[in-house]
Amino acid sequence: MKITAIPFGTLKDGREAQLFTLSNDSIKIKITNYGAIITAIDMPNKNGSIDNVVCGFDKLETYQSDEYLAGYPYFGAIIGRFGNRIAKGHLEIEGKTYEMAINNGPNHLHGGLEGFDKKLFDAELIESENEVGVKLSYLSPDGEENYPGNLKVTCIYTLNEENDLAIQYYAETDKTTVVNLTNHTYFNLTGGKENILNHELELNATKITDMVDQIPNGKILPVVGTAFDFTSPKKINTDGLEMGYDDNFVFDNEDGDLIMAGTLSEAKSGRKVEVYTTQPGMQVYTGYWIPELTIDGKKKFGSFSGIALETQHYPDSVHHPKFPTTILKPGELYDQKTIYKFITE
Repeated sequence: MKITAIPFGTLKDGREAQLFTLSNDSIKIKITNYGAIITAIDMPNKNGSIDNVVCGFDKLETYQSDEYLAGYPYFGAIIGRFGNRIAKGHLEIEGKTYEMAINNGPNHLHGGLEGFDKKLFDAELIESENEVGVKLSYLSPDGEENYPGNLKVTCIYTLNEENDLAIQYYAETDKTTVVNLTNHTYFNLTGGKENILNHELELNATKITDMVDQIPNGKILPVVGTAFDFTSPKKINTDGLEMGYDDNFVFDNEDGDLIMAGTLSEAKSGRKVEVYTTQPGMQVYTGYWIPELTIDGKKKFGSFSGIALETQHYPDSVHHPKFPTTILKPGELYDQKTIYKFITE
């Protein structure tokens, strides 16, 4: 087990970002404290060839480039304060109304114009006999993106010998607010050689939130007999949805226990990712809107070049009292965990 830290580049305001590499005998994970972004996960295929199996960049400047930000897909970043959408950017907490930035059609998405994905986190290395990692911390001031409360956020990435990448989230506030943190890593288990439509997905989810224009209408629907039924493994393109998936799957996890949420696999490479989480839902986004980018003179990415498995609370839960709550009050601790386990067979 090993962890290293090197400079990753300079932000436009002059501050320096770092790049941390967590490694064991079989996989290597790179994380920057800019946006708490996972930039690379190098793992072997069944023949021993190593590939990066997530969408990301080698240079900080690419994450800040106009081309990337124009069709911004949030590669690898921590999302907050509120992952996913808030309808019409309208938020009401304890009788007070807050109007948030409208940055996704008529709605508020992923914490606003400058969410946690664009913040520089404080970093502290973690080294023990059983794991290595990095603890990333950020204090979101009262009123940032118009959210109430000073919110202290901690995101801890750790890697162990069993190839488990754990993401532990904590948050505390001094005013009642809303919190819904997630990670926006896109996986491509071919190492980018093909798109993700032939990947197989299995989910421990028998229900989805019914959506109208990407906002829940309050109904929870069974997936059986629909294109959303991944209760047994099937290829992502099985049902031929032209734009793929961008939907919230519901777990039977009211108690917040750590459950197995699902498995993503790719037959040619023999690679597999198992997902475990304490969260009640997962937004599965198959990357229809990922832009094609020119990286070092070569075209990369584009539609379906990665799949995001975003463990989270449900979209727009602030407007649905029957959904698991995203309200956080002073004295309470937001405490969620997700594990991605990497396997080669």
